[in-house]
Amino acid sequence: MPVNAFDVSSSSNFVVYWGQSSAGSQKSLGEYCQGSTVDAVVLAFLYQFPNTKLDLSATCRTTFPNSDLLHCPDVAADIKSCQSQGKAVLLSMGGAAGSYGFSSDSDAQQYADTVWNMFLGGNATQRPFDDAILDGIDLDIEGGSTTGYAAFVSQLRSHFTSSGSKKYYITGAPQCPFPDAMLGSTLNSAWFDMVFVQFYNNYCGLGAYPKSFNYDTWDTWAKSQSANKDVKIYIGAPGSPSAAGSGYVDASTLASIVNDIRGKYASTLGGVMTWDASQAIDNSNWGAGVSSSIKSASLSMTKRRRL
Repeated sequence: MPVNAFDVSSSSNFVVYWGQSSAGSQKSLGEYCQGSTVDAVVLAFLYQFPNTKLDLSATCRTTFPNSDLLHCPDVAADIKSCQSQGKAVLLSMGGAAGSYGFSSDSDAQQYADTVWNMFLGGNATQRPFDDAILDGIDLDIEGGSTTGYAAFVSQLRSHFTSSGSKKYYITGAPQCPFPDAMLGSTLNSAWFDMVFVQFYNNYCGLGAYPKSFNYDTWDTWAKSQSANKDVKIYIGAPGSPSAAGSGYVDASTLASIVNDIRGKYASTLGGVMTWDASQAIDNSNWGAGVSSSIKSASLSMTKRRRL
């Protein structure tokens, strides 16, 4: 295992979404995995389900024969490259512009089987990323119905427990207003490893720090309501001024906020999530600055605790 392998227990992970070219263009997945800046990548998006459709914003244009399902060997090779460097690679379901949802718990459970077979440790005749095995699933549910997501997570986890030694993750990406309108009940009843709270485009975002910034509310949820009392909360931040309508702060300001949160709520902090790679990495090294700062501060705090 690489020395810098992704560590879910760390408070200094830097997670990026990739696949939507929100800056107007994007580098390959493999290029964003190079170096020590990024710890995990979330592929965006599986934007239609249970009628499965992927969109990686023109990074992949080929489809399986007689199908509109994307077939992406180049992305598959990059997934394996990222993982070989210790990065975790997950697939995000949903998004702001998708068409998705379940009609029942049974519908959701059946689709969990499909996701397991198409993207994770199972087998399917058509796998968009061939034999690359992703490290988990992210739920970025911003529309449709709230039906079935807890059942979906539970069914996926039943596959995880029977799959051997490989570690899989379930993550969610709620908006910061609490409780989240779409995922609130699911976050309380299903087991999530990480929650990437979107602290932007809302009154409780980073731009409102410290007055209305509500990490404390999410910390309370993690400790008292979450099914997983060890769940990690990430501070979701826009990677540039154009990445969101509001909530962008410069790298030094964000590092300062993260360090303040770490001092108050060390047990729940997982690090920073950013939307998205094309904005964060290409914004005058904003992403590299944030990642380096939070990692250095975390290391310094660990050393002080050992003295």
